[in-house]
Amino acid sequence: MDYDYNFGNDYYKYYGNTGIKSTVYNIMAPEQMQDMQPGMEYLMTPLPIFDNPNYKGSGKLKDKVAIITGGDSGLGRACSIAYVKEGARVVIAYLNEDKDAMDTKEYIESLGGECTLIKGDITEHSFCKKIVDITLDKYGKIDILVNNAGVQYQQDSLEFISDEQLNYTFKVNVYGMFYLTKEALPYLKSGSSIINLSSVTTFYGDPQLIDYVSTKGAIVGFTRALARNLALKNIRVNAIAPGFFWTPLQPACWVAEKIPSLGSDAAMARGAMPYELAPTFVYLASDDSSYVTGQVLHVNGGEVMA
Repeated sequence: MDYDYNFGNDYYKYYGNTGIKSTVYNIMAPEQMQDMQPGMEYLMTPLPIFDNPNYKGSGKLKDKVAIITGGDSGLGRACSIAYVKEGARVVIAYLNEDKDAMDTKEYIESLGGECTLIKGDITEHSFCKKIVDITLDKYGKIDILVNNAGVQYQQDSLEFISDEQLNYTFKVNVYGMFYLTKEALPYLKSGSSIINLSSVTTFYGDPQLIDYVSTKGAIVGFTRALARNLALKNIRVNAIAPGFFWTPLQPACWVAEKIPSLGSDAAMARGAMPYELAPTFVYLASDDSSYVTGQVLHVNGGEVMA
């Protein structure tokens, strides 16, 4: 893998006229599409920046074991790498993105970390049980569960959302989260953390993502109800609602001409790279957030302020 880690304006200026503009940055996203869900990171232009080389771990997750769905790419990859830097061992569940998954594993191992890959479909309850069984067989425990995997499809009108699309979107985004959490729950102990991925779109209601927005709203409700249910066991449940991040989900969802404008509605007038969300994953998994449960953390450049 060959990644450009120039974090200054020069990196963004390189893609200047094809990207989002603000007073500070010209951002990264020329027109492109992928005709697959949830998308392949290695095909993106430019490649997302998933690791901040200036981020130094301090043992906040030392000896913890984390399961991360969709940890092969995008926000899940950034989460996985940050967790490893903080001393955790990670189990990554992914669908079919073999190259992205192997690239992530190799990168983690280059940092001296440990990563287990499990390929399969989280819409199948049996696979979610398999994830938990493999994790317990290898590491003997589960400390952190990150329900990150998801799909989204652009449709201009409710009439264009087929029953098949509706069912699949809910199965991946909601059922998979429900199944895996249910299977992991008996093995979580006091101090464990569950982190679910919602979306900024839930809080402003994206008109072209009606089914996706519905699933991400369901995740907020699930997070709050489960947080109350588990509070006295000291198992914390929180959600993150990201704004526009440059991940494979974007070219896999949107028509090509929409890509350069994504993120421009934020107050900061730019989208973000996955590494910019990684510290939020660490915060919610660590003792730094020991009195935080049932919350939705908004990381969206000011697109929604709540």
